[in-house]
Amino acid sequence: MKKVLVTGAAGFIGFHLVERLLSDGYQVVGLDNMNDYYDTKYKYARLSCLGIAEDQVAFEKLSGSSIWDNFQLIQMNLEDRKEMEKLFAEQKFEIVVNLAAQAGVRHSLTQPHEFMSSNIVGFLNVLEGCRHNNIEHLLYASSSSVYGLNETMPLSTSDNVDHPISLYAASKKANELMAHSYSHLYQLPTTGLRFFTVYGPWGRPDMALFIFTKNILEGKPIQVFNSGNMIRDFTYVADIVEGIARLLPKPPTGNTDWSGLHPDPSSSPAPWSVHNIGNSDEVPLMDFVREIESTLGKQAEIIYRPMQPGDVPKTKADVSALQKAINYRPETKVSEGIRHFIDWYLEFHQSE
Repeated sequence: MKKVLVTGAAGFIGFHLVERLLSDGYQVVGLDNMNDYYDTKYKYARLSCLGIAEDQVAFEKLSGSSIWDNFQLIQMNLEDRKEMEKLFAEQKFEIVVNLAAQAGVRHSLTQPHEFMSSNIVGFLNVLEGCRHNNIEHLLYASSSSVYGLNETMPLSTSDNVDHPISLYAASKKANELMAHSYSHLYQLPTTGLRFFTVYGPWGRPDMALFIFTKNILEGKPIQVFNSGNMIRDFTYVADIVEGIARLLPKPPTGNTDWSGLHPDPSSSPAPWSVHNIGNSDEVPLMDFVREIESTLGKQAEIIYRPMQPGDVPKTKADVSALQKAINYRPETKVSEGIRHFIDWYLEFHQSE
């Protein structure tokens, strides 16, 4: 099987993807810098599920875990140009999935330099590594946040995305533009993945489902923004991973019908593409909250707040292109996904 680099391997989506690729028989090298944006106990616990103990995580490659013989973990910053060059030269990857990034729309408002360093400089190093080492396919995390002020639903990859409303969103659009440049100049096949409100077991502590569950269980109020008038395309993490796994062996080849006279933002004559990965469903935020309450058997104390800077009132993904490309059909209902998350949450925190 192919050798795949997954950056952000100790993160929420990265962990689930690594687990899936290992079970599919890929040889996987995971990279993560183990930063403390949120409590690192969750990152170490995810890695322990992959057979990597906390005292094994070091600035060196590790191999032969107790669970998977086809897995290595490397602790490294994407921004470290020399180490990234060395990594690509030594490891001879065939496919790269870049999920490492500084996350958090709100965090980008207070720590803009962290976002530029990780999401722009780090991604440039990934592109350079791919360019100089004959990578067959680079897939990378983008975000539904690139749609910004767009209000036409469902959100389509053919829509204009020139009006982001957070630095996080701007950094993700920049990634798509950078990838296109490399696809055009060096014929590097790249696929951007616009994720829509991902949730599920092992989700980050700064995400709404985690915060709502924690506060309701502890008898603390939850904050609901825009007076609860929010709609989200909540997408279960296993459905996200399924989409990535199906795209992995299908690098874009370029659209021969593309015209500069009528440019389509969703494709290119270069081997470049972007895809929405979402559930393609509209779930009112208050319905989401009520489902959490029902699953927990506890009612939330709600404090209604105005809209937060950098946020949008509604998202819904048009996934028709992805359905055509890989027969993608998300299968997990929100009620089922919330139940899976809460089961994990209760089990993980039962000893605390």
